[in-house]
Amino acid sequence: MIVEERITTYINSLDIGNSNFLNQLRRQALLEEIPIIRQEAEHLLKVLIQLKQPKSILEVGTAVGYSALLMSEVMPKGCYITTIEKYEKRIPVAKENFRLAGKEEEITLLEGDAFEILEQLEGSYDLIFMDAAKGQYIHFLPAVMRLLSSGGVLISDNVLQDGEIIESRYCVTRRNRTIHSRMRDYLYELTHRKDLETSILPIGDGMTVSVKITGNEEKK
Repeated sequence: MIVEERITTYINSLDIGNSNFLNQLRRQALLEEIPIIRQEAEHLLKVLIQLKQPKSILEVGTAVGYSALLMSEVMPKGCYITTIEKYEKRIPVAKENFRLAGKEEEITLLEGDAFEILEQLEGSYDLIFMDAAKGQYIHFLPAVMRLLSSGGVLISDNVLQDGEIIESRYCVTRRNRTIHSRMRDYLYELTHRKDLETSILPIGDGMTVSVKITGNEEKK
């Protein structure tokens, strides 16, 4: 735990929940051990969407569609969501959840490798939610920055690796060292670019909130 467990439990006890469909989807995902956004982190995501009032949202990492549906419940009228998923077994599940929730017209699921899809996308997005393979965030960033509108918000989930991010790479299990190193690079990049203002928050498994600053160039 990054934050003391009793604090997190208390914060979550104040949660009034979401729609019945979304509450059931959360219970089912947890039962099947499908990774979805942590309860305390979803509160922040909803608040940020309410503050930003985006017209377009890009999500990298759909899973079963929980976060996309969560965002759709609080986004302004006329906003649309584009979400990307590679894992073939979860794509039909997410599509069915979008259908059952009546959100097929508001949410578009793009199937395939996120890196390749991001390179091909055009236009801009007011809010981008990064919740895919953690070791790939640093590789996604150039395309994400191209797609993020001026004044747009980039939210990245699960960036502190249950606190392991502060440890030396030699204290991390060998299988996790590449992800550990890449996530450190990602956090450094977010906090040292002149075209981003970034806050790292110890919420859930760690989230970053970055705003793209108009008129600034990336630090070399």
